Amino acid sequence: MRYAFQIKVNFRGGILSPGNLLHILEALQLASVEYVRFGLRQQLLIDATHKNYDKLIAALNDYDIAYEVNKDEYPNLVSSYAAEEIFIHDSWLKEGTYKDIFDLIDYEPQLKLNLSDSHQTFSPFFSGHINWIASKSPQYWYLYIRFPKTKTMYQWPILVYTNDVIRVSKKVEATILANKQAFYDNDKAEGQALFELVVKDLTTISKPIDEPLQLPHFNLPYYEGFNSYGNKTWLGIYKRDELFSVDFLKDIATACLQTKVGQLYTTPWKSIIIKNIEKQDRPLWDNILGKYRINVRHSANELAWQVEDNNEDGLGIKRHIIREFDKQDVRTFGLCFGVNTQPESNMFGSVIVQRQFASIRGQLKALDKFDILYTKNFNPNSYDYVIFRNDIPKDYLDTYLISLIKHYYEVQKEDAIAVDEAFATQQVISDGIKEQVVQQCSICLTVYDATMGDEALLIQPNTAFEHLPETYCCPLCEAPKSAFRDVTANSLFLQVG
Repeated sequence: MRYAFQIKVNFRGGILSPGNLLHILEALQLASVEYVRFGLRQQLLIDATHKNYDKLIAALNDYDIAYEVNKDEYPNLVSSYAAEEIFIHDSWLKEGTYKDIFDLIDYEPQLKLNLSDSHQTFSPFFSGHINWIASKSPQYWYLYIRFPKTKTMYQWPILVYTNDVIRVSKKVEATILANKQAFYDNDKAEGQALFELVVKDLTTISKPIDEPLQLPHFNLPYYEGFNSYGNKTWLGIYKRDELFSVDFLKDIATACLQTKVGQLYTTPWKSIIIKNIEKQDRPLWDNILGKYRINVRHSANELAWQVEDNNEDGLGIKRHIIREFDKQDVRTFGLCFGVNTQPESNMFGSVIVQRQFASIRGQLKALDKFDILYTKNFNPNSYDYVIFRNDIPKDYLDTYLISLIKHYYEVQKEDAIAVDEAFATQQVISDGIKEQVVQQCSICLTVYDATMGDEALLIQPNTAFEHLPETYCCPLCEAPKSAFRDVTANSLFLQVG
């Protein structure tokens, strides 16, 4: 069914409180809206007809809910916050830091802003225009600019401190929008020119990039169902048709309030996650899922897809391919797929199914042929695409995709053999070499490496821990020197310099 209006409600960073969600759902019920969707940028999407539009707008206004109608002037800030605790471990980027950054936002971003932990692959790193990625140095961030309407990427030449992330984002956006000819829809946009314009009258806390960004190998976690972490449980809910019933979400929000679950999370995979479910409350959640017959064990093949928001054409292509994958019991672990059915679509994925278009009398017309592309090294965060096949009818997409998947696993096998050989060689080389010892804070696990020193505290490289003054304390949690313990670098998976 086609709708006349699409209304978008942003949830900053993908976080929504049960109380606010309940207000939105009550407004929707006043306008007889039965279903909603979640978008790629972790926002709520509401479809409206001419018949219920006026009632819906009036209800949203009564509840003082911010929204946009049939436009995307303010794309939502996307973050990896939903993955914190459950898919991300051993990172300095915690809940408090995310919220500190969100609290600093004093404008409505018009460019796509992403905030990602480098220890995860659940949230895309470079799907925004202004992409912040946490570095190994606590509270410092890499910045990558993807110029709007292009695939041109620029790495900011310095690391930026947490407190300045939003100030820099605001200035970058203002500079790009004020100089569109240079930086907007221009494949030859010069990042260095942008950098110089931004920093010439903006003072920030920053430091040199001491090592290149190293992203983890992509592995999409299974984000459905009940899963344990610590002594609690988290629940992931995905809908095959992307439609969530308003009644169901209302029961979810109510259950959160009843069980003192303070937050829900939307994800870039159009699903929702509820954390901090206590063991004694599990029957309540089971009852809600049973009441609405919610399936929480879809095939992993089905979860690893990104399709444009509110796009039945793309969903149809996805369903057709998955049916064939299931029939042939195809394994797709390690891959994710995107479906582009619009001319300027740019879905996240290591494998992309892209509809062809032809220009007829100056207008683009959709064709019934597709191209299959994949990223170099099958890294979905890359924008360096390789064409696998052109001019493929829809009914043959699955055949060629299965062929590409076979190629992927052959490459993986070759890489695994190379890694094994390199590891065996390294073992021979390192035999008899004494392991490097570093010192780790027993409170917050911050590491002091004598070969690196501590630039923030003006401690020079190659300063032994025992030569540090007795007043030395942990730069992160301020624990005393006595709180540090000797550990081997290899046990922490540190790169020995």
